Amino acid sequence: MKSIYQNIITSISKSEKLLAVLIDPDKMKLKTVSSFISKVNQSFATHIFVGGSEVDRGVTETLVLEIKKHAKLPIILFPGDVIQITDKANGVLFLSLISGRNPEYLIGKHVEAVSNLKNSNLEIIPTGYLLIENGKQTSVERVSQTKPIKRNNIKTIVDTAKAGELLGMQLIYLEAGSGATHVIDPKIISKVKEDLNIPLIVGGGIRSKLQLELAYKAGADLVVIGTAFEEDEDFFDQIKKKINE
Repeated sequence: MKSIYQNIITSISKSEKLLAVLIDPDKMKLKTVSSFISKVNQSFATHIFVGGSEVDRGVTETLVLEIKKHAKLPIILFPGDVIQITDKANGVLFLSLISGRNPEYLIGKHVEAVSNLKNSNLEIIPTGYLLIENGKQTSVERVSQTKPIKRNNIKTIVDTAKAGELLGMQLIYLEAGSGATHVIDPKIISKVKEDLNIPLIVGGGIRSKLQLELAYKAGADLVVIGTAFEEDEDFFDQIKKKINE
């Protein structure tokens, strides 16, 4: 498979909308993968992310292998822990939780992951990960033992994202969290995008085509949706065609 990151850059240069469907190994049953991926293939989704905050050892690899039987899209790991890394996927977001101050999620887990990554064929994409307050505690907050950045503290959000870029991150990911009460405010997306020279990913709580459109309009290069599809696969019917078509 060609470079995932380079393809993202190329798509952005053509003003194409990118959409990742997030599949949580802890919630997706193997017997439903075929029908689920069939709907993914019929939508305008461009990537499949696989990962969750709390997943048992081996479950991610089993799921990735099943997805590969049916998927046409690149499969990218979105790991909550080192045990979720498998070279059966195409790439991995090498996430650094730069919104928090827990050293385990800034560098500790990365050191643990090296032995699994250095001999793999995974495309490794350094990603600055920012957890933004959404109205309720998220599993990321609980597992990482970090606090999200307050959503009204836009300057800190913007400066943290920019710091990630200056540290060499290739992507910045603004995350409201799974099942967020509040999606990332378009004002936040817009302000962060103004300062960045690298692609911006936005995810968490998006449950409607309007919210998706607003995220793109504000400057999101790639939007991630997970819970909306988990709760209602009919949501795929709303996005069979690209936004604004």
